[in-house]
Amino acid sequence: MLQTARPLRAVLGAACALVLAAGCSSSDDPDESLITATTMRGAFLQPTEIGPAWAAPEESASPQQMVSFCGGTSTPPQTPPGAEVVTSSAADEGEKGAQTLHQTALVFADEASAKAGQELLRVVADQCPPSASVAAAQTADRNEPAYTETAEVRDLNEGAWSGFVIVRHKLYESEHPGTADTAVSVLRTRNVVLVGTYAIYRLENSTPSPGFEADWQRLVGSVVQRVG
Repeated sequence: MLQTARPLRAVLGAACALVLAAGCSSSDDPDESLITATTMRGAFLQPTEIGPAWAAPEESASPQQMVSFCGGTSTPPQTPPGAEVVTSSAADEGEKGAQTLHQTALVFADEASAKAGQELLRVVADQCPPSASVAAAQTADRNEPAYTETAEVRDLNEGAWSGFVIVRHKLYESEHPGTADTAVSVLRTRNVVLVGTYAIYRLENSTPSPGFEADWQRLVGSVVQRVG
């Protein structure tokens, strides 16, 4: 399809020259079907829209850095090349736990680039181990008990958006009871890949959050519905 695009534009350009009075538009006009970074920024959920206790975090990660897909001690994947990155974060922190939402839009110049970018991220997701055990860590900036974490990759479709989600469940050692449930959804439509990461942490409680599945699906669905 890419190989035939230039000849097609040439034909259309010649036709425009012949029937300019009829209002034929230039082939160099912007493609209105593409989604802009401004549109994605406006579609992101703001803290007040999520809940009364939500707020922007005091410290945010680098906007160019992706979130971890596989959990455990794995490093985040690299941002696919060619994307303009738009991000937004929110958190709800309490004494017995916390919730976080990170929204990242990778805005590409065309649909083919976005598709290739999503495929790169799917390769990373498919390499996540189904289970990992991590020893306790205590450093200057981290104090975390030992835990086990499972990861599952599922196909995901939301309206015109399609892709996958990585669902992770973390269980801390019995001496320090707690859980962390995380969903990393990677959805694409047209020229945009949306990476949404919702996590809920429960302290002094060894049971997963009962509303986790419904919550991450609701948050992801709210954003993609705004874009269409």
